[in-house]
Amino acid sequence: MITSKELRQKYLAFFISKGHTVIPSASLIPENDPTTLFTSAGMQPMIPYLLGEKHPAGVRITDLQKCFRTQDIDDVGDNRHTTFFEMLGNWSLGNYFKHEQIDWIYEFLTKELELDPQNLYITCFRGKEEIGIPKDEEAAKLWQEQFKKDNIKTEIVDESEVNGMQGGKIFYYDAYKNWWSRAGVPENMPVGEPGGPDSEMFWDFGLELGLHEASVYKEKPCHVNCDCGRFMEIGNNVFMAYMKTEKGFQLLQNKNVDFGGGLERILAAKQNNRDVFSIDIFVTAIKKLEELSSKKYHENEKVTYAFRVILDHLRATTFLIADGAVPSNKDQGYFTRRLIRRAVRYARDLGINQNFCADIASCYIEVYKDAYIDLINKKEFILNELAIEENKFRTTLENGIKEFERIRWGNRVAGDLSNGRERVIVNGKMAFDLFQSYGFPLEMTIELAKENGLVVDVDEFNEEMKKHQELSRAGAEQKFKGGLADTSEMSTKYHTATHLLLASLRQILGTDIVQKGSNITAERLRFDFNWPEKMTAEQIKAVEDLVNQKITEKIPVEMKEMSKEEAKKIVTVLSFDLDKYGDVVKVYKIGEFSAEFCGGPHVVNTGELGHFKIVKEEASSAGVRRIKAILE
Repeated sequence: MITSKELRQKYLAFFISKGHTVIPSASLIPENDPTTLFTSAGMQPMIPYLLGEKHPAGVRITDLQKCFRTQDIDDVGDNRHTTFFEMLGNWSLGNYFKHEQIDWIYEFLTKELELDPQNLYITCFRGKEEIGIPKDEEAAKLWQEQFKKDNIKTEIVDESEVNGMQGGKIFYYDAYKNWWSRAGVPENMPVGEPGGPDSEMFWDFGLELGLHEASVYKEKPCHVNCDCGRFMEIGNNVFMAYMKTEKGFQLLQNKNVDFGGGLERILAAKQNNRDVFSIDIFVTAIKKLEELSSKKYHENEKVTYAFRVILDHLRATTFLIADGAVPSNKDQGYFTRRLIRRAVRYARDLGINQNFCADIASCYIEVYKDAYIDLINKKEFILNELAIEENKFRTTLENGIKEFERIRWGNRVAGDLSNGRERVIVNGKMAFDLFQSYGFPLEMTIELAKENGLVVDVDEFNEEMKKHQELSRAGAEQKFKGGLADTSEMSTKYHTATHLLLASLRQILGTDIVQKGSNITAERLRFDFNWPEKMTAEQIKAVEDLVNQKITEKIPVEMKEMSKEEAKKIVTVLSFDLDKYGDVVKVYKIGEFSAEFCGGPHVVNTGELGHFKIVKEEASSAGVRRIKAILE
């Protein structure tokens, strides 16, 4: 059976043979993008190039991209959802289009991987004639031609969500299923926004499994998008062909292709096993969990669920910590902490009461060491952060569980005395106490409550959080939504200012200073760097003055594309792992003062920036300081 390592190799080799250049995976933490916390799709780092910016690697590109999706946390535990996953990707930036992509991806799936085309099903865009976007008959017919090569009769049908499969193999769906743009469906797209139809590939695990009849969807007809479990999406082609204008939609002169295929799901299809946790990536971690718990993965439904939560969450946190998202109460670190604590809680259900997170993470580091070498380089750091967080939570977990039990029974008695009230409430103050005193994230309390027939008063919890100036989930949910980084004029200025700030810090504090993180909006910049103590007022002023001196000098900002090896000779500071960059890189130079690897955007001349002012210098984490600054 093909392994994950072999699949990665086969995929990249196949698209190299089609003239593509391999680029490395971007970090799970997007650079200079305040609109999203994580890289949640393979195409996310490619958006600037899909929108027209020239890519240093050319017009045919392929990669393996690490992804993390917060919205899937509550779904983990079934046989297919994971928060972390790998996307196999290939792109055409104004080069080839539907004919080549459909031909190649069909060849890869059915010839290179030898997936049985009888089990492949396809969806295409139904069209929206009222706004000038026709049904994507071209893609449907191209898919039909591919199946014909294998002597498979292929019907193209519509309205399967109403009338069922109808003997079809290629199906049309509306914009909610088969259209891509940053803003969603065509009606929501702003003027100037590109978008296009997509074509998805599904694997059929078989009608004989009876999954539809056993699901909550059995009252409706079965079709590839019905979520009964019979079909699993394994890949998606986006054909970016349209631009929204004041007069409606028009065809783009240069059309793009974006393919994303889920590595885990493709492997599950290859072994025709609906359980993505059955692939080789999870084998050693499952064995370790079985050893620690004295239970078997498929022992019963409850045990299997707990195994899957732990397997997913600790794989995700291994990668998150490696990319800098250490456990904390805010931003990316909030989710790292939440996942670790949820894993520890489910391990308790399995009878694992000793520290185990580092053991599971070690399994993953070994499995992924060839694909992501930074896991080996950061192994000690990853395991140490996991141990610290697990120790911190275990000291309060048992007491917290006991407190929840007290709340649970107290509320059940209250419910029994209230004339059979339908919903027994855990009030917000109780939930907040579990958070503050026992480290229970709100989601964990909600989950425990749901398992015991209780409901948490979330609004009251949020009010308690606001009183104590803690994380407000209502506000956080807006921040955690994905999107394209702000590329406004002010954000561009702040982006350039971070280069001046880093170079000034290195001149004032020493050349050991490197960037540890940044966040840029149209209103301010936030910059993290390594420094063991609070900066003095004199040091802050010296840095501020040096930045402003370079602004008044009106130094040109130059961008040059060059080989990575050539760039290393002139770049003044390496803040990031060079493995994240391709063979050809962009270097931004500000005279002789600064030279950095970067993707932009930047101003043309430092004189455009205005007056630079540091408004705050504070601790970010152990050994890391944070500067917040504005341009006036």
